Amino acid sequence: MLIMTALKDISRLNGFTIKQVADQAGIPYTTLTSAATRPIEHWNPVLKVAVANVLNISINEFENSMNGRIMSPFIKWVGGKRQLLPELVKYLPHGFNKYYEPFVGGGALFLRITPKEAVINDYNEELVNVWKVVRDDLSNLLSLLKGHQDNDSKDYYLNVRSVDRDGRIINMTNTERAARFIYLNKAGYNGLWRVNSNGQNNVPYGSHKKLNLLSPSLKNISNYLNNNNIKLLTGDFEKSVADAKKDDFVYFDPPYIPVNQTSKFTNYTKNGFGLVQQQQLRDLAINLASRGVSVMLSNSDTSLVHNLYANKIFKIHHVKAMRYVNSNIAKRGKVGEVIITTY
Repeated sequence: MLIMTALKDISRLNGFTIKQVADQAGIPYTTLTSAATRPIEHWNPVLKVAVANVLNISINEFENSMNGRIMSPFIKWVGGKRQLLPELVKYLPHGFNKYYEPFVGGGALFLRITPKEAVINDYNEELVNVWKVVRDDLSNLLSLLKGHQDNDSKDYYLNVRSVDRDGRIINMTNTERAARFIYLNKAGYNGLWRVNSNGQNNVPYGSHKKLNLLSPSLKNISNYLNNNNIKLLTGDFEKSVADAKKDDFVYFDPPYIPVNQTSKFTNYTKNGFGLVQQQQLRDLAINLASRGVSVMLSNSDTSLVHNLYANKIFKIHHVKAMRYVNSNIAKRGKVGEVIITTY
C-alpha cells in the first residue's frame, strides 16, 4: 500500500496519473499496479527504467522516491506547477549553480529539482512563514495540524478563519499561524488562499470528506531545508534575485496575465500583481540574462504575453496545463500556457 501511495505521489508530482504513466511507458495498467504491491527492489528492472523514463528522472531518484523519500508540495496552490512539471523539466538549463524562485508558492519545481543552494521567495508573508516553520519547528507543527484535522468542520473552519478579523492572530506563534495557513488552505474551497484588501482570508469552507494535513513529505522537506543552503525570503521579487550571477538559474512563476478582459489577476496577497509589475518582471528577466543568468518564466498563452516577450532574447514554448479552479465547471480543463526561456 505504501508503494502504491508513493507511485501515485511521484506520478502526480510529475503531472501524471498512474494510468497515464502506464500508457506513456507502454505498460498495461494492471501490470504497473500489480508491481506497486511489492517493494521497489523486487520490480523488474525493465519496468523501473520504463517508468523512470516517463517521469524524466534517474533510476536512483525513482527508487528513492518509491522508498518514501519523495518531496511533494504540502499545500495546494492556484496556478501550482504539478501538472506542468514534465514540460518545465524539459526546458530546464543543462546545468546551473544557484537556484532562485521569487514566486515560490507551493514549490513544485523547487521540490522536484531539490537544488543544494537556492533562494526562494514569496510576497505572501504567511506562506513564507509556513516554509520557515516546516524547517524550524516541524514537530510542533505536526501536532497542531493533527488538532485541526481532528476538529475539522464548517463551524470550526470559520472560527479559525476569523482570527485575522478579531485580533486573535496577533497573539499566535509563528507555528500556530503556519498550522492555520495549511488547514485553511486544505479545508477551504478548491485549495484557495485568497485575502481581501485588509489581508483577511475570505475563502469559504470547501467540500471534502476527510482531510489529510499530515503529509508524509513534510519530514523529508524539513530535512532537505535543514541540510542544504536554502535561503527563505519574504518580499519584492526583484530584490530576491539581486545577487544572481552568471550561470545561476532563476525561475519566475508570477500571477498570470488574464486570458480575457473579465478575468482578474490572481490576488493571493493584498497587494495584487498587475500589468506594471508584469512589465517590471520582463525588464528584470532581460537584465538577468544580460548578466549571464539563465531565466525561465511561466505565463498564460495570450497576445499580451507574446507582446511583452517579443524581444529576440526570449524563446516562447507553447504548452498545455490542467486548471481546476473555476466557478464554471465547463471552463475547467486544459488551458494554453507558455514557458519562456532566455537560453
